[in-house]
Amino acid sequence: MQVLACLLYAVVGTCVACVAACLPGLHVYNVAALILLVMRARTSGSMTEPWLMLFVGMVVGYAMASGIPAILISAPDDSSAWIVSPGHSYLLQGRGYEALALTVIGCLGGLWALVGLAPLAGRVTSMLLHVLQPHLHWLVGALVLFVLLSEWPRDPEHGSAPLARLLVAWVPLAAGLATFALSGLLGLALSYRPMIPRALSYQGLVPAFVGLFAVPWLLQNLIAGGRIPRQHVPRSVDADLSLALGGVAAGTLGGLVATYLPAVTGSLGGLIAGHATAQRDERAFLIAQGATKMVYYAGALLLFLAPGPPLTRGGMASMLAPGYTPGSERTYWLSVAAMAICGAVASLLTLAFGRWASRLVGSRSLRWLAVAALVAFTGTIGGLTGGRGILVMLAGSGIGLIAPCFGSRRANCLGILLLPMLLDAAGATPAVVGWLGLG
Repeated sequence: MQVLACLLYAVVGTCVACVAACLPGLHVYNVAALILLVMRARTSGSMTEPWLMLFVGMVVGYAMASGIPAILISAPDDSSAWIVSPGHSYLLQGRGYEALALTVIGCLGGLWALVGLAPLAGRVTSMLLHVLQPHLHWLVGALVLFVLLSEWPRDPEHGSAPLARLLVAWVPLAAGLATFALSGLLGLALSYRPMIPRALSYQGLVPAFVGLFAVPWLLQNLIAGGRIPRQHVPRSVDADLSLALGGVAAGTLGGLVATYLPAVTGSLGGLIAGHATAQRDERAFLIAQGATKMVYYAGALLLFLAPGPPLTRGGMASMLAPGYTPGSERTYWLSVAAMAICGAVASLLTLAFGRWASRLVGSRSLRWLAVAALVAFTGTIGGLTGGRGILVMLAGSGIGLIAPCFGSRRANCLGILLLPMLLDAAGATPAVVGWLGLG
């Protein structure tokens, strides 16, 4: 009966997360933080297995269903920022639901890969911790250089004056560097002078993520206007087995990189994997991003629960760590089983909610959709974090607008995570924080 209760809690958590994922600006970590407050008040802080499975189900449900706002209203979180561009292209062709279905295929493939790798988790974690820990400083530094150097200068128009051609080539690069630096400074400021209670928002960064990644895209839609065509809901997707397997393999690789390296999000892990596997097909890209997102969210929690030295990666593990000590093999394998079941439930719910959302946005004005999403963002952030959260969102929006205005890549906004992590790894954080007056 205890096992059935645990699985029931996991399915309930999946349903809650799928509903929450459809609301722009509401992250699963916000919902989980509120549930943890209620749970700890009622159970004197102890974490029972059913409650733990509730959070396991929430992670799987959110990883799957967060593709709905990312694709259908262009409102991604930090782990799905790369879905927006190809997803928006599909949406304007009336194929938004097809793009969502491709990400669901990737999520399921990534989850199956996690289940297959589950027996190796404890031993591999211990080995990688031993090997990687002394080298994290230069690994994160190399990752930062990859983000900055992978954006090449634009090809200037022939026949222009030399100075004009130089500006055309290098203005986007300068904008990318400015975006990275400013978002990194915002991350430092929020880490050392938090404006938002940690109990209400995961590390105080959710409003900043909304401003950096979602609001600028919505403002572009608000200015550009146009209409979203009626969305077609097909019975199948245009993707064969080899394409799906290739996308899942690349996405799983990216998710594992994001899981093991601190401060690396799912979207950045997917970017690395895409370059490593030379992906060019948009369908494979969407599948890979779905797999990366699932491995990033669910894999981090599995590593935390695996027998052996716990590896605390990701928001959910960080929130559960103060009240739960992992190490039980029974709980670990129960979590693996719960994830497999919740993945099936989440895929059905995501496709069902996606059909409803496709009908809702079809034949709508882009301006109407952008205004509705911005109102939802402001209401959600304001309700959860108050006026200070809205100020953080506005600050992030100003930084996030640099990329579309000057043609640089949105990935530079991940400086909010990468720059503080790089400074920590290099031991330079105290000096920089003191220089900035944040200490």
